[in-house]
Amino acid sequence: MLERLNALEIALGNEMKEKTFYLTNAERTKNPLGKAMFQQIASEEDEHYRRLQELHEKWSKQQKWPASLPLKVKDTAVKDILNGMIKKATTMPKGDDDDLQAIRTAIQFEARGAEFYARLRDNSTDPKEKAFFNLLADIEHEHFVSLKDTEEYLTDPAAWFQKQEKSGLDGA
Repeated sequence: MLERLNALEIALGNEMKEKTFYLTNAERTKNPLGKAMFQQIASEEDEHYRRLQELHEKWSKQQKWPASLPLKVKDTAVKDILNGMIKKATTMPKGDDDDLQAIRTAIQFEARGAEFYARLRDNSTDPKEKAFFNLLADIEHEHFVSLKDTEEYLTDPAAWFQKQEKSGLDGA
């Protein structure tokens, strides 16, 4: 029980740090794709923080997993940001070094977050608890995948487009 509350406190701190990081970089970047991506993830991390805070408060009082906590958080919309921005833009500026460094730092955050929530899921015996942490692990993994995709786009847009179009070099 105490171990779970400590893990939730760590998760709360991580979600707040990540939200701040994403908002700072959304403000800093001139790249519309980076700005949209960072703003969306910041919004999602804020929702995770609020849900974890609610869970922490109820769990602290009840000394067990709360029966009344809904298992749902909003699905991530991050994967749609890249595709939507690319479809709208005729040209997208390449990311600068600061953008790429921020994306790479974010990739590390999300990988660690997915692993952290997966560990909480795997160490739980309560089905509701397992489902909740599995959902958070999945969303963090989606952020990771979307950020990797964004990194690829910012470093090599031509290769990214080729991969998206799944075209071959043989003209077929």
